[in-house]
Amino acid sequence: MIEAADQVRKLTDGITVGALEADRQRRDALLWNFTVLGEAASQLSDEITKSFPDIAWKQPVRLRNRIVHGYWSVDLEILHTAAREQLPQFAVDLRRVLASIREGG
Repeated sequence: MIEAADQVRKLTDGITVGALEADRQRRDALLWNFTVLGEAASQLSDEITKSFPDIAWKQPVRLRNRIVHGYWSVDLEILHTAAREQLPQFAVDLRRVLASIREGG
């Protein structure tokens, strides 16, 4: 999840929505990484998600479902905003969860 979040950040760093619309390869990579992130979030155990209730675990899952099941209506501006404004904190939270797990709880 951390790698996918980091990749999303890299794919949108310094990129406008217009540039994203014009670059199919970058757009497809962005969609793929959001999909991976959401799928991984959906596979987390209840133990992890309940141990960190302050993290919006369902957000990436909902976005993944939208991309996969409603791909024709995905709004790139929403993806761009999520990548630039919401995902950085989510990545920080993921690193906090990973550190906690590695420390044994």
